[in-house]
Amino acid sequence: MKIAVFAGDGIGPEVTAQAVRVLNALAIDGLEMVEGDVGGAAYYKHGHPLPEATLEIARNVDGILFGAVGDFSCDHLERALRPEQAILGLRKALSLFANLRPAKLFAGMEGFSALRPEVASAIDLLIVRELNGDVYFGEKGMRKTEDGRRQGWDMMSYAEDEVRRIAHEGFKAAQKRGGKLCSVDKANVLETSQLWRDVVIEVSAEYPDVELSHMYVDNAAMQLVKSPGQFDVIVTGNLFGDILSDQASMCVGSIGLLASASLGTRQTEYGTVGLYEPIHGSAPDIAGQNKANPMATILSAAMLLRHSLGLGEQADRIEAAVAKALADGIRGGDLGGNASTSEIGDAVLARL
Repeated sequence: MKIAVFAGDGIGPEVTAQAVRVLNALAIDGLEMVEGDVGGAAYYKHGHPLPEATLEIARNVDGILFGAVGDFSCDHLERALRPEQAILGLRKALSLFANLRPAKLFAGMEGFSALRPEVASAIDLLIVRELNGDVYFGEKGMRKTEDGRRQGWDMMSYAEDEVRRIAHEGFKAAQKRGGKLCSVDKANVLETSQLWRDVVIEVSAEYPDVELSHMYVDNAAMQLVKSPGQFDVIVTGNLFGDILSDQASMCVGSIGLLASASLGTRQTEYGTVGLYEPIHGSAPDIAGQNKANPMATILSAAMLLRHSLGLGEQADRIEAAVAKALADGIRGGDLGGNASTSEIGDAVLARL
């Protein structure tokens, strides 16, 4: 078994280091870890946020543990050379089309949610976000009109096959959970969303055991605050999924607690090749200060074990250790506590 560790920028190296400690503590027989440069760190070292050497590593591993990318000092660069192109480039090069973002309130964390405790305690959902289409990859540009004013555009588009592929992932996920799938779109305004809804309905015929519902994205945003317990699995497009999953993070208390998996179609003898990362950014304001909460990255490592290496038992152990640490009052600065990055790592290891 071989996995890559791409730490990246800002707090990325600090949080991934704690996840690696946890993986090493499990002493998984035959597990090898290799490192690669991404993001702003890679640009300053190699002249590109996603060097060919890093891509070569990515193409030859069973899974990738990713930290974070983002560096304000790179904001002057053309878009193709900015740190964020590393994650977009990896998704494209590895055909990672399905982003899984679970959101569940940990026991004892009710008081940290922006919602009332009785509302927040019901949260246990999974957002399945499409990663290869939408405005992120559509044609884009900026120009001056004849009267000298600036005009920018980003094309939102989806091909039928892209929608069908992610719909299957949503239905399969619902089959393994509570049997309910909510497809989120904006079909009352967007032709792209009308195609999305039509195709999801067609795919639903293959999953009679899953209850399908539809919701406009603006209503979904409201319902995540009003009654999040109604959701089991949400399947949606790239842009809507990005926004809703960040909203869901604050419903459970902190963005520092949410992991994610980006899966493709390539299979190994162990599982599905994927990239795993916390949903938070590089947080340059606290980088290098041992202040970041590494729990989301540790939980991302658990998802890697489950989906890419077929080690569900070890993944369960990691998740239980994180839950126990939180229940025992271990709190980073994002949760009003003073536990450092390394101290949180120590606490998870002790409970592992």
